[in-house]
Amino acid sequence: MNGKKSVLFLLIVAVIAAITYRFWHYPAQQAALTLYGNVDIRSVNLAFRVPGRLIELTVDEGDQVQPGQLLARLDDEPYRHAQQQAVANVAAATAQLALLQAGYRTEEIAQARAQVEQLLAAFNYADSFFNRQQQLSAHRAVSANELEDARTLRNQAQATLQAAKERLAQFVAGNRPEQIAVGKANLAQAQAALAQAELQLQDTRLLASSAGIVLTRAVEPGTQLSVANTVFTLSLPQPVWVRAYVAQRDLDQAVPGRQVEIYRDGRPDQPYQGRIGFVSPSAEFTPKSVETQDLRSDLVFRLRIVVTDADDGLRQGMPVTIRFTQPDNSSQR
Repeated sequence: MNGKKSVLFLLIVAVIAAITYRFWHYPAQQAALTLYGNVDIRSVNLAFRVPGRLIELTVDEGDQVQPGQLLARLDDEPYRHAQQQAVANVAAATAQLALLQAGYRTEEIAQARAQVEQLLAAFNYADSFFNRQQQLSAHRAVSANELEDARTLRNQAQATLQAAKERLAQFVAGNRPEQIAVGKANLAQAQAALAQAELQLQDTRLLASSAGIVLTRAVEPGTQLSVANTVFTLSLPQPVWVRAYVAQRDLDQAVPGRQVEIYRDGRPDQPYQGRIGFVSPSAEFTPKSVETQDLRSDLVFRLRIVVTDADDGLRQGMPVTIRFTQPDNSSQR
């Protein structure tokens, strides 16, 4: 009898130990995890790509803007003048190329041919005179100086005639391909300068890059701006995410893609729906913005949780609570 009581007692002790062991080791894994974080909303600094004097702002802080909406303008007079000068340069380069490609006019060729005939007659006369002087020099009827003068005149006439013939040949053949290539390059350069001038003229208007809300208005009309001086800071409505931190012991529950609930103080009974989108691969010390006492000195991993049903109630930097309502047991399978 005593033996049966001992066996029964041992069985009861074993069952109690098993139950105690189970509840001692598993509650941390099965309990719903709660984290604390802050809302992160993307923002964009808007600035002009060209320098100039600011003359107009069309929106103010808190205004909602749409993509392509005009937000500010610079004084565009210097850029309009530059654009007009670039247009004139393109016209001049186009005309110069047309002249090179068309070659010389018929009238110019006729004039060059007439000049060749005139210089040919002058050369024939100088050559004939030189020959007579040679004959007279053979009979000592003229001096050596007179013969040399006649030779010089003949040589000059010959050189002038040769230059006129080459000019006529150039007129007939037209401009060289290299000259036309230079003309085309000059035109392309002028067109590129015009495109740049037109782009800079457009850049005197600051447009919204996307839909959003104006967070800050950094300057006022009359300010002389340099390139990339911030004019507005724009808050983008999508995507909205929450930055939170999870301890190493709970890291298995923070799986990318897992659904969570997000609570803010003003709406404690109506959670937002979120999805874990990013888990940092490296640990870091808990930042001061994390409010849980037991994580102050621990190493944690940063999470980025995408809010799938965000509205205007979530503001930049707002503290929120993240709850893992459904324990993730996939790591135990």
